[in-house]
Amino acid sequence: MDYTTLVHTIVDPFLANPDAILVREIKEEETETDVSLLVVAENGDIARLIGKKGCVANAVRDIVAIAGKLENKRVHLKFESFDDEKKGE
Repeated sequence: MDYTTLVHTIVDPFLANPDAILVREIKEEETETDVSLLVVAENGDIARLIGKKGCVANAVRDIVAIAGKLENKRVHLKFESFDDEKKGE
């Protein structure tokens, strides 16, 4: 399953600027059953995706986790803003 497309399908309607989102699979030392995805967007959009007390982010994580269970995989999502990425450089 293409989890990046699934995440785009779920989160794009929430965004003010859907063209400025990056969903990328993170290659880490994982087992074959783990998939990690990084969702990066602008500050305002990332705030919409996280929601109050993380409600929206948790709902997106739940949906993607259910899709992963169909393939016996654990899917992890991490949300960051482009500004956070610049600070790390």
